[in-house]
Amino acid sequence: MRIVLIHQNFPGQLRHLAVELVRKKIEFLAIGGPSAQTNPLFPTVKYNINQKDVVTNIHPSIADFQSKVIRAQAVGKILENLKGRNWIPDLIIGHSGWGELLSTKDIFPNTPVIHFMEYFYHVTGLDVGFDSEFNSDHWEDAFRVRLKRSTQLLSLQDLDAVIMPTHFQANTLPAEFKHKARVIHEGIDTESIAPRSGSCITLKRAGVRFVPGDELVTFASRSLEPLRGFHMFMRCLPALQKLRPNAHVIIVGAEDISYGTRPQNSKSWKEKFTNEVCDKVDMNRIHFVGRVEHNTLHDLFRVCACHVYLTYPFVLSWSMLEAMSCGAVVIGSKTAPVEEVIEHQKNGLLVDFFDYNEIAHTISRVLSDYQSSRQLGINARKTIVDNYDLNTICLPKMLNIIETVSGITLPHPITTSQKQRNS
Repeated sequence: MRIVLIHQNFPGQLRHLAVELVRKKIEFLAIGGPSAQTNPLFPTVKYNINQKDVVTNIHPSIADFQSKVIRAQAVGKILENLKGRNWIPDLIIGHSGWGELLSTKDIFPNTPVIHFMEYFYHVTGLDVGFDSEFNSDHWEDAFRVRLKRSTQLLSLQDLDAVIMPTHFQANTLPAEFKHKARVIHEGIDTESIAPRSGSCITLKRAGVRFVPGDELVTFASRSLEPLRGFHMFMRCLPALQKLRPNAHVIIVGAEDISYGTRPQNSKSWKEKFTNEVCDKVDMNRIHFVGRVEHNTLHDLFRVCACHVYLTYPFVLSWSMLEAMSCGAVVIGSKTAPVEEVIEHQKNGLLVDFFDYNEIAHTISRVLSDYQSSRQLGINARKTIVDNYDLNTICLPKMLNIIETVSGITLPHPITTSQKQRNS
């Protein structure tokens, strides 16, 4: 069997699958963009973006479409070369978010294609218009979203199966394409992402050290921005510090933008909302650490008294599931992707996204009764082990859909790891 894996930041979501293909001795080729990682285990071809193909004097609403067409063409040339060498894949798997799969059927029309799609954009509802503070009713904003999803519709129309990580995200698909969807999460390696005794966190510059039992609250997002509730979290801190004068907060995330737009009159959302509250809080107890190594993030989850996760109705962050896998008590927003995983007072706590006073008081209650709240963390981990474990749940589902779509039985039986259900 021959498989082509395509992802601009390879391996990305395909990392675990690539490792399994190596283990099963299945021949595959990875195609990635200039930022793709190289690994001697994964045969990888990188495509380059020819800047001569980029038209700078272009309508801003179609700049995104142009970049995806350029990537599709670059991938197409690599596939064309494979075809010329008679290297014909039995299956193509990739992420359709950057347009890289748009040319696959034109080169290999008989090869089935499975694509990952994390979210189907809607011009109204869901994330658009959810937060009235940043809502724009101008028709051009909806128009830009409509154009942005044009490549999503092309992928849904032409490709054979689409993988969505949660039921909420799968339900964002248009009704006529839902039959192509399979809900398969990327998976959490619950054996390594787990509670671990002896964990601690040291912030050398601040001269502080935290161990389990300390009043430590964490907040983590790839980028600190409104879509992930950064503004609401910052606004809860004045009340939280009054309620818990010994509590410390560690905030993980970069000042750049992952979703949405930059703020007006501020360098970043971090600057904007820090300035909003800085005269109401003790900044010595609020620690911005930027982006951190994955292992460090897990230690934060192991040590914190609670972890706060807020989001618009959008893609569910893997960080929330990893926090739960580490046994953290997660305080999440009452929004669709979070409510799919967290049941209030069973395996976590849910709060109104917009009620920062409720957020503060909920955090305070957890900090005031640390031992009693531990059961929520234990239940949270069980939820991830039972439903999102990489080796026992998600990877077997992925291998099954590969067999179903390709019509080829993979070598060797699917093996599973022993579940690690508790610490």
